Amino acid sequence: MVAESDPLQRLFKELVDRNYDEVGVRSFEVKSYVANMLSEFCECANLYKIKNAEGRPLRDLGEMLMVADPVFGPAPSFDRERQVRKHIGDYALFFSGMFPESINHARLRKARLESLFDFVKTGKESYYIVSKFEHFEYAKVAPLFRMMSQEFEHLVYGLNQVKNDLEEMQHPIASSAKQFLM
Repeated sequence: MVAESDPLQRLFKELVDRNYDEVGVRSFEVKSYVANMLSEFCECANLYKIKNAEGRPLRDLGEMLMVADPVFGPAPSFDRERQVRKHIGDYALFFSGMFPESINHARLRKARLESLFDFVKTGKESYYIVSKFEHFEYAKVAPLFRMMSQEFEHLVYGLNQVKNDLEEMQHPIASSAKQFLM
């Protein structure tokens, strides 16, 4: 978790609050989670923290899905499956909302998952699986991930609006001209 006092965290919290309210996502927990995810993903090590057996960071959802499998894959436990699935949901949400244009780029697209639809479907499914871990230490957060699975498309759209706001903030002259013309 990133500290609430962190300037980047505060910026993301403000942008996520405003844009998620506009798209109908009003859950404080969801908005806080997404703002924190954005802050954490500013560090590339957090964005690419899932690694294969050789220690190479994975950038492909298909490879991440294989690593998450505790029955036929290398995941040593269901806890590891939950951890990887949570990351897959975050990764899919982040790229679908903040960088949808990069999803069909060769670096992110292998033979397995090829479109924005696949990212949305996989992210939604991963959050749903995480929500099914509803006992013991995961009982309190299971409803959060259930809601995020159900609202995934709204979360993506709201993040896309956050991205647009960030782009406008980078170009204040264009933003001022736009306001002047309205």
